[in-house]
Amino acid sequence: MYITHCCDRHFPITATVGNPGCSRFPGLRSSMAPYRIRQYEDSDYEVVRTMFGHGIKEHAPAGYIHMLKCLQTQLLFLGLFLAVLAASGSLLVSLLALLLTLIGGWFCIRCLWTDYVQQSLCSDLLDIRRTYLEAADSCLWVAEAEGAVVGMVGAVLPEDPLERGRALELKRMSVGREHRGWGIGRALCRTVIHFAQERGYSAVVLSTSMVQYSAQQLYESVGFQRVSERSPSLLASFLQFSVFYYRYEIPGSG
Repeated sequence: MYITHCCDRHFPITATVGNPGCSRFPGLRSSMAPYRIRQYEDSDYEVVRTMFGHGIKEHAPAGYIHMLKCLQTQLLFLGLFLAVLAASGSLLVSLLALLLTLIGGWFCIRCLWTDYVQQSLCSDLLDIRRTYLEAADSCLWVAEAEGAVVGMVGAVLPEDPLERGRALELKRMSVGREHRGWGIGRALCRTVIHFAQERGYSAVVLSTSMVQYSAQQLYESVGFQRVSERSPSLLASFLQFSVFYYRYEIPGSG
């Protein structure tokens, strides 16, 4: 069913046709901006995968800046500079070695984000219909404006076994750069929250990296609370890089 969305009130209009496990929850149409949210269709496959990849890779510069601000990294660069200076006796050679290291660090950080995209495209985003439309209590939605897909979000059973039966996980949130600030991200979040509520879950959980600042602001503005953080690897721990975990308690679900 499609729903008009205005001032956080929802009014049913008409029914949709599709996978009954997913399309029971409506799409959203904003009365304040020219977009609507609907269930994913197979024709969206390439644009959804491309949008997700571009959105994730946008955070590589922020990840690189975070690395440069890290004390351990600064000490490593300083040690390298002094070691080359002592070995060569040339300030120019030492500066060149430092420059090459900085360039190498950028490519390393960019590869980490690119590898994450490739892992995602080869996992749940490889067979989207099977993962999100045919699996129990899962779905994928897209935001559409002027006939083009401009945003996406998914809901799946959480990876944490302790959350199974209690919460759904919000995944793959992305909004095209040109359409940010329209309220699409908030509407996508609410879509997942209402989907979880419809199915009797008491919460929605999600994770995002510490350098995805706009995503953090979005989730917190909707009502998600940060509940924990942890480093996903030894390298991330060395760079003091964390993944933040958020939880939204659905009102009245207890």
